[in-house]
Amino acid sequence: MFKQVISACCFVAITSLNSDARPYRIDRASECNITMPCDFSYQSQVSNQRTELRHSLRTQRLEQLAAPDTSISIRIVGGRPAGCPFSFCGCGAALRVFGRIVPELNLAANWLRFPRTSPAPGMVAARRGHVFVLEQHVAGDVWMAYDANSGGHATRIHARSLRGYTVVNPRGTVL
Repeated sequence: MFKQVISACCFVAITSLNSDARPYRIDRASECNITMPCDFSYQSQVSNQRTELRHSLRTQRLEQLAAPDTSISIRIVGGRPAGCPFSFCGCGAALRVFGRIVPELNLAANWLRFPRTSPAPGMVAARRGHVFVLEQHVAGDVWMAYDANSGGHATRIHARSLRGYTVVNPRGTVL
């Protein structure tokens, strides 16, 4: 009985302690307070700036992987093609490879049904969530790619790493 009372007292003492769980950092404007609350619309602007910075840093890294005397150009070749859904990487890749929209291939994961192959022009790099068409080898695992919905709802031809992607042959029989 005495052990149960001591255990219960310890349990109450431990669970009643304040926990100082705080976020790692607080994103709050310094001018926000009780009398002047903020609407936090600046957070979306900060998020967009961070995304653009990450994209430009990734592009710079890919350019450094290419031969030093070769300049890699990034071309925006369009936006969302007519008839394609809001997430249009699979639809754009189908237009590039087959010349028409193939509704089953609008979902990027469905490209993984094609047979695996080694990287070559005209092949497709796919993973769940994104797909792009290989155009020209740059260096190592970096390829110039036709990349529909590559960010900002734009279609670009730019250098992409194949890391994390499976290369498939879209002209092979579907598994």
